[in-house]
This record gives sequence, structure tokens and C-alpha cells, in this order.
Amino acid sequence: MKKHPLRLFLPLLLLATGLASGCGGGRVGVGVRYYDPGRSDYHVWNDGEGVYYNQWLVETHRDHRDFHKLKRNDQQAYWQWRHDHPDRR
Repeated sequence: MKKHPLRLFLPLLLLATGLASGCGGGRVGVGVRYYDPGRSDYHVWNDGEGVYYNQWLVETHRDHRDFHKLKRNDQQAYWQWRHDHPDRR
């Protein structure tokens, strides 16, 4: 932990940035549906999914891009990761 002090700070920073920029759109609790061809299912993209997406970006050392702007293979990599990390709420 002493080697990588940013491991805890960076996800919190990303979360705070996402929350600050996401407030005010009037879309709290509403999301966009994405199709996952690897599992032939749909996922609703909402604030909660954004938290997981930011975690994936940190863990896979990727620069932040809007999910819908990712290449298809990167989107599929995210959904694979997401299925391996189900909600723990």
C-alpha cells in the first residue's frame, strides 16, 4: 500500500468527478440500455454502472473515455469484467 498511495485516491477522485459532472441533468436513476453480445443480454447504464466503469478503468490502466465512444472490443472487455464483478449491494 505504501508503494502505490494513489490506488485509493484515484478511484475516489474519479467517483467525485463523475458525481459532480453527472448532477443536474435530471436523469438520476434513469439510464441507457446497452446490449452485451457476449452474453446476449442488456445492461442499463446508470450512476451505479458508472462507478463500476470507473473501477474497471483504474484496474485496467485505461484513460477515461465515455463508454459509448469505446471500440467494440473494449466494450466487450468491460462487460466480461462486469460479469466477473456482480453487484454487491
